[in-house]
Amino acid sequence: MTITASPARRLRPLAIHAGTLTVFAAASAAPTPLYRVYQAAWHFTPTLLTVIFGVYAFALLTALLFAGRLSDHLGRRPVISLAIGLNLLAMLSFLLADGAAWLVTARLLQGVATGLATAAVGAALLDVDRQHGATVNSIGPLVGLALGALGSTSLIVFAPAPMQGVYIVLAVLLLMALVLTWTAPETADGRPGALASLRPNVAVPLHARGALMAVTPLNVAAWMLGGFYFSLMPSLVAQTTHSTSPWLGGLTVAALTATGALAVLAGMRMSSLRTLLTGATLFIVGLTLVLVGAIAGSGAWLIVGSIVVGGGFGASFFGSVRSVLPLADASDRTRLMAVFYIESYLAFSVPTIAIGRVAQKHGLMVAIDAYAAIILVLALAAVAWIVSRAHHVRAPVAG
Repeated sequence: MTITASPARRLRPLAIHAGTLTVFAAASAAPTPLYRVYQAAWHFTPTLLTVIFGVYAFALLTALLFAGRLSDHLGRRPVISLAIGLNLLAMLSFLLADGAAWLVTARLLQGVATGLATAAVGAALLDVDRQHGATVNSIGPLVGLALGALGSTSLIVFAPAPMQGVYIVLAVLLLMALVLTWTAPETADGRPGALASLRPNVAVPLHARGALMAVTPLNVAAWMLGGFYFSLMPSLVAQTTHSTSPWLGGLTVAALTATGALAVLAGMRMSSLRTLLTGATLFIVGLTLVLVGAIAGSGAWLIVGSIVVGGGFGASFFGSVRSVLPLADASDRTRLMAVFYIESYLAFSVPTIAIGRVAQKHGLMVAIDAYAAIILVLALAAVAWIVSRAHHVRAPVAG
């Protein structure tokens, strides 16, 4: 059910759920600046590093597909609480970690927890306020990712125990979120069929297939880039700039997601086609700047490139969602979103694991050049489609 209270009464539960969503996103980004620290301490390969990252994405996708509707049946607060509990177990695993196996376990738990939270908290936000809830669902995770990357970097630099401090802070924030969640009103009455809801329901309506195929190159490019940034970007920064400071790697990751959030806000005032074209253009320009920065060993160029490509990242994803989801009826939207999640998270994880393998065999720069080339080809293909589509739309008017 949707809360029908006044805007003032809706503000508190909206803030609670927004804070919870942001904490989950921050927790998912917190290990990124630490990957280099773990790798140096435990001497594991780039392939294993990307597997540790990929496990998170696969677990998150699995949770979304199998348990994405669970809160409709059990209630929002119980499922959010379950997600918080699993994430607390993940924080404990990070704290106890003394090797790569612990990191795999922690990321597996964290992926399931974040998948459950994404569905349940996202639904609760829409229950409270459909308009503002949709906005928070779009920008909250990006803001949280930026805060997680910067917060983790800060603790690496200033805290006495860099591999433990960030997880203690996050555990405290998660416990606060757990308490506050139970002070917010329950917005789902619950209904029978919880077990049946665990069966994935995936389909693309016939009239949405063309749009989904059209935005796929740009959407895949965006998530491929995101996967690289959250796994190997700090390693690339360290290798190319020869900097021993964690700040540069953390700032590049934060730049990507922070400007991505700003791009989403800007995209709300644009048409879907213009948002896609802006995203693709920024993508191409920004990724080129990142490559220039990597070749030149320039931290400044890497950050500038990350700012620009982050705008492309946010606009591309938001434009893709806006181009596809409105084409589905309310009864088909959940199934279509499941397909979109599958495409996005597979692009987020599988290519990243592959590039880790290439980096192990042929070196990081060779792997990055090949990876960037694929992303640029996808973005250029997207631009070609967008331009042709824009011409097609205008042609009848001109005639």
